[in-house]
Amino acid sequence: MVSPEFSLSQFSPMAKPRNRSFWCLSDSFLYCGGVFLAILLVCSFWSFFTPTLNFSSAITDPSSAVSCKESGFGVNLKSDPKDLTFYDDPELSYSIEKPVKNWDKKRKQWLNHHPSFAAGASERIVVVTGSQPKPCKNPIGDHLLLRSFKNKVDYCRIHGYDIFYNNLLLHPKMGSYWAKLPVVKAAMLTHPEAEWIWWVDSDALFTDMEFKLPLQRYKNHNLVVHGWPELIYDKKSWTSLNAGVFLIRNCQWSMNLIETWSNMGPVSKDYKKWGEIQRSTFKDKLFPESDDQTALIYLLYKHKEKYYDHIYLEGEFYFEGYWVEIFGRYENTTEMYLEIERGAAELRRRHAEKVSEHYGAFREEYLKGAGNGKGSWRRPLITHFTGCQPCNGDHNKMYDGESCWNGMVKALNFADNQVLRKYGFIHPDLLDSSTVSELPFDYPADEGPW
Repeated sequence: MVSPEFSLSQFSPMAKPRNRSFWCLSDSFLYCGGVFLAILLVCSFWSFFTPTLNFSSAITDPSSAVSCKESGFGVNLKSDPKDLTFYDDPELSYSIEKPVKNWDKKRKQWLNHHPSFAAGASERIVVVTGSQPKPCKNPIGDHLLLRSFKNKVDYCRIHGYDIFYNNLLLHPKMGSYWAKLPVVKAAMLTHPEAEWIWWVDSDALFTDMEFKLPLQRYKNHNLVVHGWPELIYDKKSWTSLNAGVFLIRNCQWSMNLIETWSNMGPVSKDYKKWGEIQRSTFKDKLFPESDDQTALIYLLYKHKEKYYDHIYLEGEFYFEGYWVEIFGRYENTTEMYLEIERGAAELRRRHAEKVSEHYGAFREEYLKGAGNGKGSWRRPLITHFTGCQPCNGDHNKMYDGESCWNGMVKALNFADNQVLRKYGFIHPDLLDSSTVSELPFDYPADEGPW
């Protein structure tokens, strides 16, 4: 506050000066007062935007490392030290045909130079997915792919995962189901901060938006796929696992696997021979070409001692589930979850999307009797529309196209409802994507935390 002797009334044009010398002195006081007032205003605004003025730390050494816990701002996205890393190696290649060596050491070195990324790296996941470069032949194919991508973006946003969508062939020969391997390798090199790369096919949809992968279960493994050992070693079936969804650790073992795995694909001069070997080994394989799924099964079958201990065959929940045995149960599953919420007020409480994992963990206590997999009323983590081919429309002849497209719409809306609830709306009809209803507020005040 300005003191009375500096008030404007003392220097009003109507005021009469006592003498010349005092008037000059008053000018000086007026000038100094104005400067002082300006400084006060600047400091006030500065303190508003910068709560703590610390001149000792205003200039920092960019090479000094500040931990995430100390800074409180998480990873540092604005710093890339000048220390040489594998990125500066002119021999580095992202191509599927050129192997990467000493990857564990190179990745560790990068993390050492970027300490803010080191904290939490063991649980950091990058989801990778994609589609073909050209427009879909199926009239609704592009729409379904767009919604499929939105579905994955929703899941990643809820759980704090990065996502990369690729719609190009990173190797001209590695098309169709083989196209994923060049992308996964490139993602591993591009994301040294991530421990895991999670490949999810474009026709695989997240249908439990709260569920989080039990990474601790996979701590001694480098690859996670949905599969069954007895079907590999006893039945010798080419459907003993599904390679359309897999979680792979960002490490040298995985680089070596991708190199061996891809060498059974179109990039290999022995591609035709590998198709013959696969079909002679797995009698139920329907087509002659070597494919990525049968190739992985072959490695597990023929080289069990080398691969089995490193690959987790997840069969305890729907890491990915066959859509035919799932999509007819969405309505019943919805009702069962609502029944849980009728008896658990906290699960009905409106909340921010950012804390969804808290409610997912809380819900687990009520899902112990739900079962897992076929026959369960638990939400499947991923519903996989294998054989539907939503883009080109060339679906498996075992079922008609309408069942595929309607099934995908139901799955998308089933998942979307779990997201929309945070925004206050739901799709009342799982087959009607264009209609939403506002959710009523039914969280009882007498059971609230207030």
